[in-house]
Amino acid sequence: MIFTETKLQGAYQIDLELRNDERGFFARSFCQQEFRARGLKTAIAQCNVSFNRLKGTLRGMHFQLAPKAEAKLVRCIRGAIYDVIVDIRPRSATYCSWTAVELTADNCRMLYIPEGFAHGFQTLEDNSEVFYHMFEFYSPEHARGVRWDDPAFAITWPLMKPIISDKDRNYPFMSNI
Repeated sequence: MIFTETKLQGAYQIDLELRNDERGFFARSFCQQEFRARGLKTAIAQCNVSFNRLKGTLRGMHFQLAPKAEAKLVRCIRGAIYDVIVDIRPRSATYCSWTAVELTADNCRMLYIPEGFAHGFQTLEDNSEVFYHMFEFYSPEHARGVRWDDPAFAITWPLMKPIISDKDRNYPFMSNI
């Protein structure tokens, strides 16, 4: 695996090192030793899948509060997504800054999202499927979100007029949290 730290400290783009032959490829997508060497979480609590029928579907921006804050490892296993993270750690030098990585089934890229980040994505193709390794259990009492279109972040989404749930559309602005 090739780890590239994003502009947001602690968040990594991870590219698989593909071993190709006439059958296809083989690659390691998780290794406790490599994650531990970078100070990243290594104990996977659960795995989740998100299937999205239509291009333009937007999910986010989600996070969990401490003591149940989540780190995530996200990969698009079918289709393509524009994956966005926002640093919501108040004492961070990059507080309220965001970055995005295009994750596709073809590029096999992953995004490691540390605790203290809001996460969301927009599908770039119909029938996109996202696989998550979660390093904390889901806790409804700690689950929160912020607006996907919050001017405090000024995220540039690739597709206008997203398909979004009422719950995600009605999250509060960061200034109200």
